[in-house]
Parts: sequence; C-alpha cells; structure tokens
Amino acid sequence: MADRRSFLAGIVAAGLCPRTTWAEAGSPAFLSAGLKPSGAYVLCGLSARGRVLFELPLPARGHAAAAHPDRAEAVAFARRPGTFALVIDCVTGQQKATLTAPDGRHFYGHGAFSADGALLYTAENDFEAAQGVIGIWDARGGYRRLGEFASGGVGPHDIKLMPDGETLVVANGGIETHPDSGRTKLNIPTMRPSLAFLGVDGGLRQAITLEPELHKNSIRHLAVAPDGTVAFAMQWQGDLGAHPPLLGLCRRDRTVALLRAGDDAHTRMAGYAGSVAISGDGAQVAITSPRGGLCQIFDLRAETPLGTVEIEDVCGLAPNGAGFELTSGIGQVAGFAAGRETPQETHAIRWDNHLILI
Repeated sequence: MADRRSFLAGIVAAGLCPRTTWAEAGSPAFLSAGLKPSGAYVLCGLSARGRVLFELPLPARGHAAAAHPDRAEAVAFARRPGTFALVIDCVTGQQKATLTAPDGRHFYGHGAFSADGALLYTAENDFEAAQGVIGIWDARGGYRRLGEFASGGVGPHDIKLMPDGETLVVANGGIETHPDSGRTKLNIPTMRPSLAFLGVDGGLRQAITLEPELHKNSIRHLAVAPDGTVAFAMQWQGDLGAHPPLLGLCRRDRTVALLRAGDDAHTRMAGYAGSVAISGDGAQVAITSPRGGLCQIFDLRAETPLGTVEIEDVCGLAPNGAGFELTSGIGQVAGFAAGRETPQETHAIRWDNHLILI
C-alpha cells in the first residue's frame, strides 16, 4: 500500500493523473475523525462493516468532514472554534489545500459541497458581529475563498444541501460565542435558534424557529431525506431538570413535528442529542446521546419511537442501507438494522462526534 501510494503521489505531482476516485481509496462508506492512544489525531475511512480502510494524520482534534461527491477528497474540519480545515486526497494521503478562516471568523466544524462539487460551503462565526455566515470556497480552483453570505441566524453549526441542489439548510444553534471566551456560551437567556433555508446564492428563503418556551433548545445537527424532509437534533441549554424534545422533523411543506421517546429513554438522553441520521430507505430516523450512552430510533412516517440501542459514549451516526452505523468514543463500531444491533469492530481509536456518509 505504501509503494502504491508513493507511486500515485508521484504521478499526481507530475500532473499525469486527472483525479482519484473513492474506489481507489478502498471504496470507504464513511469518514470519521478520531484520537489514537498515542495522542495523534486522525481522519479515517471506514467500510460498511466498520473496518478501517485508511488513516490520515490531522494536526489537531477534528469534528466532522465533508466528502467530495466525485473525487476521493475529504475536507476535515477542526473542532469549534477552529480556524483550519484540511483538504486531503484520501488515496495518496496528500494534503491538497488548507482552508484558513478569514480574520474575525472561525469554523463550526461542518461544511457541504455543491451538487457538482465545484463549491464548498462552510458554517462560520462572525464573532465580532455575533452573527453566522456561510463561507464559499472554490473547490475547483485550489479552495480559494470566493466570499460569504449570512447564515440567517447566530451560531450556524451544521449545513446540508437539499435534494433540489439549489437550497442549503442551516442549523443556526442560536448560541453566541467569542474566541476570547473559549467555548463559553454568552447569550443563553436571549438565544434564538433557527432552521434556515437559503438559496445557494445566499438568499434567505425561510427561517423556522421553535416555540418561545423552547428558545434554549439549540438546533445543532441535520439529516436530509431524499424527499426533502429535514431531521434536526437539539441540545438543551436550560434547566437540567427539564427534558424537552431533542429531535425535530421539518416536512416539505415546512410543518414541524417534535419527537420524543418514552419518559425513561428520553430522560436518559440528558438533554443532549449529538448526531442525527435518516436511514437510506427513508423509513427511520435516529439520534444519539454520548451523555446517555443511547441511540433512539423512530419511525419517520408515523413519528413514533421504535426502540433504543445502548452503547457507551455513542455519538457517530450515519445511514447504512435500511439501518444505521454507529461509532463511540471508546472505539466501538456497530450496525443497527431490522430492530437488532450488530457489533462489528472495536478499534484503538476514540471516535469523535460524527460519522460522515460518503
């Protein structure tokens, strides 16, 4: 493998290879950042059965990644409030480019490519103005920055491209932060999360907010079904004795439903949903809680709970066929389908928060 990678790196450097494909990288199904026992941070490609296919170094802790739709290329984002993102060729292991947030901005750990892979959109904080922005980067031109537009709220965390290829949905968490204060949340009493639908040209098409009593329920992560249904996971910033819904659905007509499991399972989530995913067949939706060591699965159409999976420190979550793939902070990788968990692999890697479907 090392000789093959050296050879490929050489011909890429010489301009003889037009682009690498995901098949050349071993056809990984997922990407995840992690921490090795040595203290080294890595970005890994995983198979559909949880096997590590490649492992590439990161300079610091990663959060999520964006997989290019055509090339075997991943953008690995630093954990908030990071100012770097690395563009990595997942075949050669070469770092192709580094994205540096402009002065007065930092990344939130998530990004999304345009449908044709020409542009990368990044969720960012304009921390002096306490407003969210979406950065625009030229993925065909060395990832130079082209500009930015407003995210439609404060604290944009996750961002996804809608199935129409012309709309972005943004999870504006509503939480104001500033690098001078680290990760301290500065506006909890007045926070106002929103789900913003933006044109790829930056025009705000619609912003959806929750009821006033849920204004401390930070909208953080997103999953989008082929029919345009958006699932969003929330993290409660209020009284720990309260247990508001942590999963929301926004249908194509923009009606919103908030889902919760039974009292015991819901309470165990500890007010924190770390990831959300919709199964490949569009029938189920799931959320994870590393605090509760729990994954909850719901019937997407009926909006009713189907069951739970218990895995210590579980957070990473992605669709895998008609079921889901799960990763945990203690190295576990497991599948869940047909109402049953299937342990797959355990690695000496502490998987970070997110598992990204390629």
